[in-house]
Amino acid sequence: MKILLVEDNESIAKGLAYSFEKNNYEFTYRTTVKETEAYLQKNTDVDLIILDIALPDGNGFDLYKNEIKPREIPTIFLTARDEEDDIVRGLDIGAEDYVTKPFSTKELTARVNKILMRTKKQRVVSIGEVSFDTDRLVLHNGKYRIDLTPLELKIVNLLFLNLNKVVTRSTLLDKIWEWTGNDVDDHTVTVYLNRIREKIGADIIVTVKGMGYRIDEQ
Repeated sequence: MKILLVEDNESIAKGLAYSFEKNNYEFTYRTTVKETEAYLQKNTDVDLIILDIALPDGNGFDLYKNEIKPREIPTIFLTARDEEDDIVRGLDIGAEDYVTKPFSTKELTARVNKILMRTKKQRVVSIGEVSFDTDRLVLHNGKYRIDLTPLELKIVNLLFLNLNKVVTRSTLLDKIWEWTGNDVDDHTVTVYLNRIREKIGADIIVTVKGMGYRIDEQ
């Protein structure tokens, strides 16, 4: 799981980086609004953001409303501003939680874990070591992201949307024609499924002979 901290205090940032990485999180931090905006433009797989309100070049509330909330990334405000109005404002605009400084690293970690467990259940389907984020359309095998072509990703998404159900070959033929505008045949479907299986590196796609394909929950 990837966590982004937006905090201009380097000692806090490095301390949290050490703690979260020790707990097997992928953790990075940025110190300004501008750096954060640039990071989010290039990284679409952030699972949670811990966000300070007072930043050198702007306001955490505005950064959240303009850049983070539209991406639907769960966010915890972390700040020395403990006035009730600020806390209420942060929660009202959509943040998951609000933690004031000074804070307990263990408490913050527990709050992060709680939020990630809840959001993970909502959007991530796991089959053994393979996980698929149905919101972001990101596929992983363990820690490694699997790179699929846009068409391969659409096929995988279709299979996960029909978990425990057979997606027939005729449905796949129709969908591939709809997505590409190209004429396809049974052999084309077989080729695509073989490529996808090879890239995933795990036998999660079941062939139902004479009918189609299925992914089962474990």
